[in-house]
Amino acid sequence: MHNNLENQPGVPRPPTNSQMNPFGNPFYGAGSYRERILGSSSDYVQSTGHWTRITELVGGRLSYKPPIYDINDPDLYIPLMVFSTYIVLAGFSLGLHGKFTTESLNWLFIKGLIGWFLQVLLLKSIMMSLGSGDSPLLDIVSYASYTFTGMCLAVLGRIIWCQSYYFLMPWTCLCMGIFLMKTMKRVLFAEVTWGFIRSSEHSYYT
Repeated sequence: MHNNLENQPGVPRPPTNSQMNPFGNPFYGAGSYRERILGSSSDYVQSTGHWTRITELVGGRLSYKPPIYDINDPDLYIPLMVFSTYIVLAGFSLGLHGKFTTESLNWLFIKGLIGWFLQVLLLKSIMMSLGSGDSPLLDIVSYASYTFTGMCLAVLGRIIWCQSYYFLMPWTCLCMGIFLMKTMKRVLFAEVTWGFIRSSEHSYYT
C-alpha cells in the first residue's frame, strides 16, 4: 500500500539523493573532524615521526595553513571548551564546600580571563625576545589556553580527594611547561629555517 501511494501522481516523494545541509544538521562535519583526528593524523605522525605545521608563502612571508587545512594547526575550539570546563568544575567544587554564589562564579570567570590574557602577553613577549614576533596571535592564544587542561585535572582531583590537588597542580604545571617548550621550539625552528632559506636565496642572486 505504501508503494502504491508513492507511485501515484501528485503525492510528494522524499528526495533520494539530497545534499546534506550544514546549517540544518548540527552534527554536520563532526564525523569528518573525528576521522581527521583519529585517522589521517595517526597516519601522518607515523609517516613523519613528529607533529609538523604546514607552511605556505603569502606575500613573500612564511605563513601557516588554517586549521581547516592542517590538523596540527591550533584552533580555538579546544581552548574554549577547556576554559568552560574549568569554570564548571571550579563552580562545582565551590558548591561542594558550600561557597557557591553567582558572584563567586563571575569572579572565577574574570580571574580565568585575566590569567589567560597574562599568559598570552608572557608568551608573546618571549617570542618577540627570541626574534619571532611574527607568530600569529590566535596561535599564541590557543597555546596559552592549554594550561586550563591541567587546571581541570587539578580541580577534578580536588573534588575526588582534597589532598590530591597539591600533587596534581605541580605535575600539570610541569606537563604544560614541557608542552609549551616543545611547541614554541618548533615554531621558532620553522621561522629560523625560513629566514635561513631567504638569506641563502638573497646571497645567491646577489
